[in-house]
Amino acid sequence: MLYRFSKNLMTSALIAVPLAAGAVPAMAAEYKLDPAHSFIVFKIKHLGFSWLVGRFNSFDGTIEYDPETGPESQSISVTIDAASLDTNHAERDKHLRSDDFFNVSEYPTVTFESTGYEGDETGGTLSGELTFLGVTKPISFEVRKVGEGADPWGGYRAGFEGSYTMTRGDFGMDYDLGPASRTVEIDLYVEGIRQ
Repeated sequence: MLYRFSKNLMTSALIAVPLAAGAVPAMAAEYKLDPAHSFIVFKIKHLGFSWLVGRFNSFDGTIEYDPETGPESQSISVTIDAASLDTNHAERDKHLRSDDFFNVSEYPTVTFESTGYEGDETGGTLSGELTFLGVTKPISFEVRKVGEGADPWGGYRAGFEGSYTMTRGDFGMDYDLGPASRTVEIDLYVEGIRQ
């Protein structure tokens, strides 16, 4: 179930969204994720009857982004503190942190490092490597720019969103929750502050 997305990592997150074709390669601006306005949310079917929803409360990351540079200059790195998972139920969260699921004592973080992007400045497909439970696999998911511009405090921000469906067993999380719960849906909503 999820990510640790940063250069250290699931975010997410996220979103190294590029720019128009034909631009001269250049260094993109660095954006630091704003934890107060970024969210990594997951949901999984409960017995096939309803959804169990949770989030990660602690993560960090950086986005390299500039709408005037090419896709090759865009990137994102996210690191998630796996123990910060929160499903609004203390006993369940304790079980999720155990070696049945996230095994946070052995694998305290989830990470995502982007490796490429195909699209334009409004959105596209982000590819990268997700490391979860000690297993690293290439993944791709759709991302979209929500908006960007000056903020009221003299800074400059950009926001992105994306969604990824993870098959738990692909990363070794095989605790049997029934056939409806083999996958986890992850939604990323991130806002970065230009440094």
